[in-house]
Amino acid sequence: MASHSVTGLTEEQYLALERAADFKSEYFDGEMFAMSGASVQHGRLQRNLITELANSLRGTPCEPFGSDLRVRVSRRMYTYPDVTIVCGKPVLADERQDVLLNPTAIIEVLSPSTEKYDRGLKLQHYRAIESLQDYILVDQSQIRIEHYSRQDKNVWTLRDYQSLDEAMTIASVGATLSLARVYDRVEIPPEA
Repeated sequence: MASHSVTGLTEEQYLALERAADFKSEYFDGEMFAMSGASVQHGRLQRNLITELANSLRGTPCEPFGSDLRVRVSRRMYTYPDVTIVCGKPVLADERQDVLLNPTAIIEVLSPSTEKYDRGLKLQHYRAIESLQDYILVDQSQIRIEHYSRQDKNVWTLRDYQSLDEAMTIASVGATLSLARVYDRVEIPPEA
């Protein structure tokens, strides 16, 4: 989460401010947090993910969206995931049609400033979204994708991918992604 925040806001106040703002902010428990810009690595990973997903999902009822799509996690939390996949008709919060309620899969590219939040509090809250079947974390400092999948009885399993030779299958949306393509042009530090 970014360090600049506005506190004591209701959900409605957040949405009014956010819709009028020139920059994006996430919302959690009455606080509005300005989002910082992304690194080149982060941008490449996000672009590669959206491109591969768009190609893989062409002709299916599922489609990927980038980080401009706001997701309502709960009345306490609104986020802008790096990639959101929706299957079927998007369910939107109101006539403004700028708040998604039914993500099927969410992908976050890990950044040093947000990694703990993405792995902790965000993961905890995302798992409460009824429609969410997959939560995926993509590391930008090493070849590593962590894929959490919802199973029966709200059990979540983790699959850890760490090789460019692997392919990740997101069964809930019917997509398979090559890690080599996801990490195309991404420069991994030698110590990784």
